[in-house]
Amino acid sequence: MKFYQTSLLNKHANVVHSFTTKDMGNLAFHVNDDIDRVTANHDNLAKKLNYDKNKLIHMRQIHSNIVHIVTNDDNFENPPTCDALITNKVDAPLMVMVADCSPILFFDPVQKVIAVAHAGRAGAFSNIVQKVIDSFTNDFSCEAKNIIVSVGASIGSCCYEVGEEIYFEAKRLNLDFAIEKKDDFYHLDIRNILKKQLIQSGVKKNNIEISNECNRCLHKNYFSYRENRITGRFAGVIRLN
Repeated sequence: MKFYQTSLLNKHANVVHSFTTKDMGNLAFHVNDDIDRVTANHDNLAKKLNYDKNKLIHMRQIHSNIVHIVTNDDNFENPPTCDALITNKVDAPLMVMVADCSPILFFDPVQKVIAVAHAGRAGAFSNIVQKVIDSFTNDFSCEAKNIIVSVGASIGSCCYEVGEEIYFEAKRLNLDFAIEKKDDFYHLDIRNILKKQLIQSGVKKNNIEISNECNRCLHKNYFSYRENRITGRFAGVIRLN
């Protein structure tokens, strides 16, 4: 399987999306992979999903909650530094890359706006999804109740062991509901945090789709930083037709 799609987004003909797998190859340029090979992987994905690679907008991801509204200066060769992208531009594919963090795709079928977000522990703890929803509503006159959200494969609580300092940070942020102690070790459930934050942001529960696949457990199918420190990145991609 080179990539997969989700049932909620598949219902809408004016948006194209995909989550890639390891079979699609590494899509990140910052992991010491051969640049020509990474470029070829992008060329292949663009061909399969029928978009112009040069119009693809990806990110220099920094584990922040920064949301960038796409401008005419953004393109494949000039990615902005942020952890979320949003646009209403047609034929401007957006990409988020991950290797344990959650790749999130957003779509408002009413106002025709799309977004992507990169949510690891830092993004979840700083509520990046609220920042994205705020941009939908404030910058594009969207209503949160109309927004569809699909979250791809990411590290599950089964494999996400964290230290006591993370537990206390989560407790300070009232996020300790997402931490379970197992055999003297703390395990963090990012998906649980994201789902609660999305609902609190006004997204309807039945408009949220979250993969239950743990990419570390399934490291033969997905890249995982916790499994292999030197590893590639898989991705979520979304584009308005």
